[in-house]
Amino acid sequence: MNDIRIEHLRVNISDGLDLHGRALIAGPQSGAKSPVVCLPGLTRNAADFEDIAPLLADEGRDVYAFSLRGRGWSDHARDHTSYHPLTYKDDILAALDALSIEKAAFVGTSLGGIVTMLINAAAPRRVAGAALNDIGPDLAPEGLARIAGYVGARADGAARKPPHATLDAAAAEIRSINEVAFPDRDTAFWLRFAARTYRQTRAGWMLDYDPGVARAFTDAPAPPELWGPFESLKQTPTLVVRGQLSDLLSKDIVSRMRDAHPNFDYCEVAQTGHAPTLTEPEAVNALRTFLSAID
Repeated sequence: MNDIRIEHLRVNISDGLDLHGRALIAGPQSGAKSPVVCLPGLTRNAADFEDIAPLLADEGRDVYAFSLRGRGWSDHARDHTSYHPLTYKDDILAALDALSIEKAAFVGTSLGGIVTMLINAAAPRRVAGAALNDIGPDLAPEGLARIAGYVGARADGAARKPPHATLDAAAAEIRSINEVAFPDRDTAFWLRFAARTYRQTRAGWMLDYDPGVARAFTDAPAPPELWGPFESLKQTPTLVVRGQLSDLLSKDIVSRMRDAHPNFDYCEVAQTGHAPTLTEPEAVNALRTFLSAID
């Protein structure tokens, strides 16, 4: 890496909460190009971008990875119904204002991609480009059912399960849920996956998100309509990354996305489901090529 500085940020947002962010500042080149803002999935956090962020910063861009409210080191909300895409959109816009970021290229995984679409629809001048990782304006029902199965279980009381005594035990659990999306990965992969999904406490390894996120997923108001926000990207450079085995972003949805927005770039990651880590060689190459065309 070329003189990249890593900073941890706490940014105050709309209702008195702080978001945690991890910034990689690209040394002497900082500010010469639009920064990259990385937004994670439903139960994930900024740690998911620890490997890809340095590769993007090494291209001369500042990179900011945020944990949405209720995840990672961001504050938990007092009202679980605020765990909603429209609130996350407002949170990220408030964070950009606090950091004096006028415009950025967004990389959004799953829920983070939904938030990216909503930001572009609300404030297109803030979005220099949008990379949507395994997400579209429709969600395939089989993938949604799978996610509801494990997230909903936490809403129903799995949050009271004893924490795992070891990271190995946490990795075994996360592998049992996600191996369908990441077949043939080695033990080191699952240990890294678990370390970014769980937090070590005195009691043991616990899932690193507020149980209210799970409750909101099962009983919050319906998510916003997304075809309009997706179509708003027609004037914005757009990359869609899909896992070849994805059960959430089907080939049929991608085809309909192409009808609505014919000019987006596309990358498919082999032997991977929902959602690619973005460290796969084809994803890294696609992101670098995509960003190279953005000031």
